[in-house]
Amino acid sequence: MSAHHSSGVHLIADLHGVAGGGLADPAAMEQVLREAALAAGAHIVYSHFHPFGPGQGVTGVVLLAESHISIHTWPESGFAAVDIFMCGNAEPQRALDLIRNALAPTAINVRNIARGTPE
Repeated sequence: MSAHHSSGVHLIADLHGVAGGGLADPAAMEQVLREAALAAGAHIVYSHFHPFGPGQGVTGVVLLAESHISIHTWPESGFAAVDIFMCGNAEPQRALDLIRNALAPTAINVRNIARGTPE
């Protein structure tokens, strides 16, 4: 049996109890995710964030040379779903730490998945 190394780390995070109007602000969400990417040592290729209207959620993605970070927000529920997938030397936990500090959820649930490994 040959050894197979992971193709990257995929963090799936549910952030609950996020206060304030930031979750409805696409520019704020873009700034947080771009800063998170840089904190992780990743290289930003492109980003796009879409608001769903005043006071409503935002969906956005930062494409990285190392993969991506995305967010989907529900400001009315104080909830954000964050997806961080990075390969190479990038450190996805550092990105998540920055996002957690910026959004200050009252609760967070994180799943850590090694991608590209056989079952």
